[in-house]
Amino acid sequence: MPKSLNEDEKQKILNSSPIGTWALMLIVGTGMVLAWLFLYYGVFLPRGAIH
Repeated sequence: MPKSLNEDEKQKILNSSPIGTWALMLIVGTGMVLAWLFLYYGVFLPRGAIH
């Protein structure tokens, strides 16, 4: 059976920063930057200038 939280524990959780959200944002942002770099350097630049 889950333990009930007292008021101090609830306030500590509510006042803490959302670490999981920041970690997910960092992972998604890093993935987007890597995808953009791959497209720019791996696809667009090797094809050369537009004629």
